[in-house]
Amino acid sequence: MSRSKALQYYILARLLLAPLMLWTIITIVFLLMRATPGDTADAILGNRAPEAAKLKLREELGLNQPLWLQYLNYLWDLLRLDLGNSITSKGIAVWEVIREHFPATLELAFYSIVVALVVGIGIGIFSASRPGSAIDVGGRLFGIVTYALPIFWVGMLGQLIFSVQLGWFPLGTRFPLSETPPAAITGIYTIDSLLTGNFAQFFTALHYLAMPSLTLGVLLSGIFERIVRVNLKQTLQADYVEAARARGIPERQILLAHALKNALIPVITVLGLTFASLLGGAVLTEVTFSWPGLGNRLYEAISLRDYPTVQGIMVFFGAIVVFASILIDLINAYIDPRIRY
Repeated sequence: MSRSKALQYYILARLLLAPLMLWTIITIVFLLMRATPGDTADAILGNRAPEAAKLKLREELGLNQPLWLQYLNYLWDLLRLDLGNSITSKGIAVWEVIREHFPATLELAFYSIVVALVVGIGIGIFSASRPGSAIDVGGRLFGIVTYALPIFWVGMLGQLIFSVQLGWFPLGTRFPLSETPPAAITGIYTIDSLLTGNFAQFFTALHYLAMPSLTLGVLLSGIFERIVRVNLKQTLQADYVEAARARGIPERQILLAHALKNALIPVITVLGLTFASLLGGAVLTEVTFSWPGLGNRLYEAISLRDYPTVQGIMVFFGAIVVFASILIDLINAYIDPRIRY
């Protein structure tokens, strides 16, 4: 079978598996929400609310129905792309909640992954090019420490040092409350401010974005540092690298033009897996820095047992992760001829 035909079958198989993965995520979220202790009516109305009011609310939400019937109704709504209405947001559609808060999460995720790639790949290259040195040991230690540290603890520590004591960065939020945010074109402040030509708003948005994106990005960079360091070390010992050295090619050119390209192939694979960690880390980061994104809204919905909002956001996150994983797999399969299908 030719490589192009095999690639087509591989793409088809991955696309057919996507609905199964989404269904698994949907089912797990649905069951976990019903298995958590507490009553939605108590969370919304309070423990002292009349029992009649609680019964009426459960009936309106369909929580008095058998679990299997709730599940089937939920699946039917999803097939119609209906995520329901938020309980705690005065009946606003969950799609509207996602549309309002997702641009902030997307902006945070983008800048965080840029920081993670630049820092992780940079330190990985320095470590691999100087094996056994203090730089190599420091790079390994950096990868272990950043992978192990909890995001919320580092975020609060950064707030204490750089916001409270030094006053370099704002303590939280996305934009000064006393100023008008950029015109809502895409919902991403750094892009909207550039589109309107307001550079003052652009730098203000970057200033408020710096602490959360650096915190999340640096802690995720350890994953890329370890992957790049290990693969680059192995690549630098390959026969074609030794042949390039024998031809008198400068070491810097060998590192950047020959070895690094092959060492970065696993990074593409890890990038898809890191995307899930990025969304999970974004939830903790947004809560820590009071960032008005979808992760922060998810945390509030979980606290209030807002079933439709939690399920809708989790399904949305799940769809993004599944799509990103498939896209990364396809890109990796296309650029790496060693992959078999």
